[in-house]
Amino acid sequence: MTEPVLALSGLRKRFGALQVTDNVSLALAPGELHALIGPNGAGKTTLVHQISGMLKPDAGAILFRGADVTALSPQRRARAGLARTFQITSTIASLSVLENVALSAQARGPRPLALFGDAARDEALNGPARAALEAVGLAGRAHVSAGRLSHGEKRALEIAMALTLEPAAILLDEPLAGVGREEGERLIGLLRSLKGRYAMLLVEHDMDAVFALADTVTVLVYGAVIATGDPAGVRADKAVREAYLGEEG
Repeated sequence: MTEPVLALSGLRKRFGALQVTDNVSLALAPGELHALIGPNGAGKTTLVHQISGMLKPDAGAILFRGADVTALSPQRRARAGLARTFQITSTIASLSVLENVALSAQARGPRPLALFGDAARDEALNGPARAALEAVGLAGRAHVSAGRLSHGEKRALEIAMALTLEPAAILLDEPLAGVGREEGERLIGLLRSLKGRYAMLLVEHDMDAVFALADTVTVLVYGAVIATGDPAGVRADKAVREAYLGEEG
């Protein structure tokens, strides 16, 4: 059996009296697109924060590529190949699209703190940056300021920045949030094109996108996993429909 790229074992996290992560275990296989869904307040983003290193779990372990990374910083996890995008766009509006991606490529290199050099003039960074932009369909927008991109293009730019890490896994936190239908369809197409090449953990509220893309779906409610399985099985699960999918009508 293939070893998971990412494995969570018994994660727990509490904020005061509130249990936000309740004994969560999850495995992400190489090349798999694994969707994490649940109602607002279920603890999805808090779980992603723990996986990426922004929050430390109170208990449990996070294994990445077979190594325990529970105590590692976000930067060390990223340099090991665990990439992440955010709910709120984290690009630098005043820089060009290419410069944003080149800076991301620089962050994994031997001088990751030299962020104020002209990264986009460094061909060692330009090559990976242009390849990442080509992969997400933004090659023609390389010299446009990131602040002039549409919301959907900014989401694609964040994915390009993640790709420069040469990731073994990508954490995608609601990449379709706030985008219109046409841009949403383009982003779904982009994620579909990346399937099989990267392991992806997708947090998303758009159920059409989830069931169109996911190989596996895990449902989180009040911080606990109530179901995991293939999309058809999860869609048919009575507890899932009552807890979440029923909200969609």
